[in-house]
Amino acid sequence: MRGMTDRPLLTVAHRAGNTLTGLRVALQAGVDLVETDVHLLRDALEVRHTKALARHLLRERWNSQRRHNPARPRLAEVLAAADGDPRLMLDLKGPSLSVATRVAALLRQEAPELPVTVCTKQWRMLDAFDGLPHVRRVLSVNNPVHLGRLRARLRRRPVFGVSIRRQLLTPAIVAELRESATVVMVWPVDTEAALEHARRLGVTSVISKNLPLLRGLLADRPTDAGPDPAPVAGRALPATP
Repeated sequence: MRGMTDRPLLTVAHRAGNTLTGLRVALQAGVDLVETDVHLLRDALEVRHTKALARHLLRERWNSQRRHNPARPRLAEVLAAADGDPRLMLDLKGPSLSVATRVAALLRQEAPELPVTVCTKQWRMLDAFDGLPHVRRVLSVNNPVHLGRLRARLRRRPVFGVSIRRQLLTPAIVAELRESATVVMVWPVDTEAALEHARRLGVTSVISKNLPLLRGLLADRPTDAGPDPAPVAGRALPATP
């Protein structure tokens, strides 16, 4: 059962891009997008999921700014490791809009023509990527209030993509979103039960930390059909509205 579409689901490896090893493993697995969480800490674009560093790690960073924890790579290192692969999805974190400005500047300098997907719950951050036509923008939602705002916004202007907590959605809401969004992603989808729920909803994409589950989706994908739509290496990218 594939819900509202017979096309394969787009596969997104949740947090896999937060380490260089995880990035390489996910890319080698063939997933369609690899999520990387980006924070701005003391003028450095750091990749990690944790919202706040533990106290002892924070003290260590302040005491020795020259030392660098390889488990928390900088965004420039992630871009270098991706080596031109267009399957990065940068999830911009934190309260300050400066992270988006810094990421946009880095992309202009290091990868001006690289197709990259950028996702954030702070939608104003996406304005920083004006003038970068290769950046695909995704509006993220994690609570009912923001979902209501998103639905109202999409009635006025279409977007490339949305990323929404799965439990907030119904098939009717997904159908409405797909009228104005090229990609409808849901998370978390880490179990077979969650995957079946996502299919019943009719979404186009699942975000999962369960790489074997994503590998299963890829293995079941017909050889003559890509995901719908498909921001995939080697395929034409859908236009950003």
